[in-house]
Amino acid sequence: MLSSLRKLFRSGPDPREARRPLWNAVVAAARAPHWYREGGVPDTLDGRFDMISLVLALVLHRIDDDPGQGLAGVQLTELFVDDMDGQMRQIGFGDMVVGKQIGRMVGALGGRLGVYRAPDGSEELRAALVRNLWRGKDAPDAGVAHVLAGVAALRAGLAAMPVAALIVADHLPAPRA
Repeated sequence: MLSSLRKLFRSGPDPREARRPLWNAVVAAARAPHWYREGGVPDTLDGRFDMISLVLALVLHRIDDDPGQGLAGVQLTELFVDDMDGQMRQIGFGDMVVGKQIGRMVGALGGRLGVYRAPDGSEELRAALVRNLWRGKDAPDAGVAHVLAGVAALRAGLAAMPVAALIVADHLPAPRA
């Protein structure tokens, strides 16, 4: 609904669309089969949301490294919100429920932005991943190790990219094949 109102009152192209290739790359990276196959992340609506939130958090952390690119992070987050809104409507949620759910999703992303700053390989990061990706249930040790390694590799790949190149990227560094 909000995106429809924005379109109605906007003159010219939506500036957020400049981040669309990066948003698509975030989603593609989060949907990479290895997270679900080798990592054991549940391939469910919640599991997919949690993986998108994880990858998006890592990308937003990297964008934060360049304060001059703050608008790109805002635009990317707005695309996240618009996409989640559209996905929920496609599933069949009505207007009364979508707003509350979007609020919860944005809150969840905010929490993940904080906890996913934990250092690679730390117990803090491991606990956050188990809590979020596996919803606190028993997580397979090999799966957690795979996800931890994938996060470290993705962070390293993102760190190697200049932020100016990242914000216009149409793919992310592959953490694992």
